[in-house]
Amino acid sequence: MDRPTKITFGEMRASGVRGVVVYCADYTCSHSVVLSAERWADDVRLSEIEGTFTCSPCGKRGADVRPDWIISPRVGL
Repeated sequence: MDRPTKITFGEMRASGVRGVVVYCADYTCSHSVVLSAERWADDVRLSEIEGTFTCSPCGKRGADVRPDWIISPRVGL
């Protein structure tokens, strides 16, 4: 099953969003983490980095990366 192509980090930042929420690819695990998006270049798509994550609690490879639309002090940890 192919994953949809997501927006670029540049497009996300242009909307005022500076962080991402990374969800474990295993829906039964449901672990998530909030990360600053500053480490990725503007031309990188969120969907391009999803395969690079491994969930610490369950060990599953892959993730669902989404913009952190809730702009809060937690971004940038």
